[in-house]
Amino acid sequence: MDVGERVDEIFGRVGLSGCLHAVDVDEPGREVAVRADEQIVIASVFKILLVLEFARQVVAGQLDPAERVLVRADDRLGGWGVAGCADDVEVSLRDLAYFTMSVSDNTAADLLLRRVGPDVPSMLAAELDLPRTRILGGPRHLVELMLADVGARSEADFARIFPTLTAERVRAMRVFDPAHTTSSTAREITRLLRLIWRDEAGPPAACAMVRELMGRQLFWTRLAAGFPPGVRVAGKTGNLPGLHLEAGVAEYPDGGRYAVLVFGRTERLSVRRIDVDLALGEAARTAVEALR
Repeated sequence: MDVGERVDEIFGRVGLSGCLHAVDVDEPGREVAVRADEQIVIASVFKILLVLEFARQVVAGQLDPAERVLVRADDRLGGWGVAGCADDVEVSLRDLAYFTMSVSDNTAADLLLRRVGPDVPSMLAAELDLPRTRILGGPRHLVELMLADVGARSEADFARIFPTLTAERVRAMRVFDPAHTTSSTAREITRLLRLIWRDEAGPPAACAMVRELMGRQLFWTRLAAGFPPGVRVAGKTGNLPGLHLEAGVAEYPDGGRYAVLVFGRTERLSVRRIDVDLALGEAARTAVEALR
């Protein structure tokens, strides 16, 4: 088998279809591409661009990272971090960025997007020559799309309706269609990661801030689980029912650095699938080992 066939074999074992791109950060001509130019839903992987823009504005003196933000009940979208708090919470912009990256906190990301400017991440994607990367709103926008598509008036209403929907009805929702939601390609996301790791996506201090925050992600069962001890992995996951992906960089003790985006779809509309997570990590390692 060539490396692409090995990746597809790993995907097939757990019922995945998907794509992958792995590239040497320092020698971009060395790559493994498996349907790397397919337009895909990137879900929370867009938060890399969001936090990069925050870091650029901090370094430029446009934002004070210690600025305080009060997170109220109306701000909460549900989920991890401040999104799951029962009471009002006051945090800094810097801590919103931390929660956005470490636990993919949707409330933190939504508030951070309001502060940096909702149109700015799309402008940044254009500046970084990512023409197929489309940012169509933040987490709140995606929640509103999902509510509208199932006829729900509230998140509680959605939680009641969603389990009654057929798989076909769920997949017809706009958040699963790359043409109607935030999307990109595996190749463009690894380009973004290369630019960040090479200090070419903005001032070096801004790029370093993003790398440090991606290194603090708490979820380890995908990319990080695929690599041996001693390899440092910094990443950002993305999830929707039946969609599983992660973008990140694996850094080896010998100095080798490899940017990876791995994406998979499953027939079952589940979010938590340890077998899928481990397969994504194995596919990423397989591609990187081929480059090494």
